[in-house]
Amino acid sequence: MYVCTSCTAQSPALLAHMRAALPGITVEGIDCMSGCARAQTVAFRAAGKVAYLFGEITEDDVPDLRGFASRYAASPDGTFADARVLGGLRLKALARIPG
Repeated sequence: MYVCTSCTAQSPALLAHMRAALPGITVEGIDCMSGCARAQTVAFRAAGKVAYLFGEITEDDVPDLRGFASRYAASPDGTFADARVLGGLRLKALARIPG
């Protein structure tokens, strides 16, 4: 998982919070992901899989992020037959980028 470090100017503790709240998930800070219109952005990307960009992420999204990370890891190509498995993240999706 990647957390935009440009957006964290609005919430400097979010990167640290995500790292602490999502043990077992590699959470990296990355400079601007161009989701500024819906900051705070996070992304999931893995080799050979669809990448996802989500915006307007807060600490309240941790349960959905945890669930998404688990489903994403289990999916061979990063796709899901039904967007409802994304929970509240389906309303925060900015992009789904082909792998």
